Amino acid sequence: MFIRRLPRFEYHTPASVAEALDLLGRFGDKGRMIAGGTDLLVDMKKREVVPEHLISLNGIAELKGIAFSDNGGLRIGALATLGEIERSSIVREMYPPLRDAVDVMASTQIRTLATIGGNLCSALPSADTAPPLIALGASLKLIGPQGDRWVAVEDFFVAPKQSVCHADEILAEIHVPKPVANSSGGYLKLMRRHAMDLALVGVAVCLTLDGDRRLCKGARIGLGSVAPTPVRVTDAERVLVDQEITEVLVREAAAIASRECRSRRESIRASQEYRRMMVEVLTKRAILEAHRRIVG
Repeated sequence: MFIRRLPRFEYHTPASVAEALDLLGRFGDKGRMIAGGTDLLVDMKKREVVPEHLISLNGIAELKGIAFSDNGGLRIGALATLGEIERSSIVREMYPPLRDAVDVMASTQIRTLATIGGNLCSALPSADTAPPLIALGASLKLIGPQGDRWVAVEDFFVAPKQSVCHADEILAEIHVPKPVANSSGGYLKLMRRHAMDLALVGVAVCLTLDGDRRLCKGARIGLGSVAPTPVRVTDAERVLVDQEITEVLVREAAAIASRECRSRRESIRASQEYRRMMVEVLTKRAILEAHRRIVG
């Protein structure tokens, strides 16, 4: 595919969210926000988008950082790069589904630039951070001219490349609750090659067991690249709750997830039937891996 040079544009470097919002309001649909630019710049070279103004968020300190507190849980600034999340000891020790996801995303060079906010706001069905954040019960803080609002990650996506984030709003941060006792999870990704590829299917699972680590007291399952948007499969989750995790039960939940996922139309990368089959396979494996991480 022939990719041309970038079109001409004016570059702006606001130092605060308020300044960035003012620029967004001034330029309207002629302006676009940019952070890592790993998706946007490619789209601009292809002339899929041709903004006259690029508003860089990289100088806004309040959109950066990764922090944890016992009361507030995990806060990830929208400008945190995938590399920073990958290296975070907090994420590695306490949020294994998110750790698993960033470990298999893109290349080292891309992870150094790409931000978690950009991965979510691109609203692609294959966004790897979305299923684990859904499984972890995460929410997003959006800031706009009318003030702040919080949206659950599972409610953020509307359609491919479309979200509930308005054109005059900025994604500021991601909040992930503190994990409860006897809980863990994981993320599994099916790719055509072992690295640097988009997900054909992505499955994230979080489980919580009772004090004896026998009965499942909570379950959340997020799927990516199998529907027009990342989705949560609540019917499959309900099968697991208040039950002992057995091979038969896990197989039942995985089959329900396969039927519930509203598989995308066939594409050059995978057929609907294949995606549904692999949802069942990966959901089963992810549930068993989450269970193993708790009891093992």
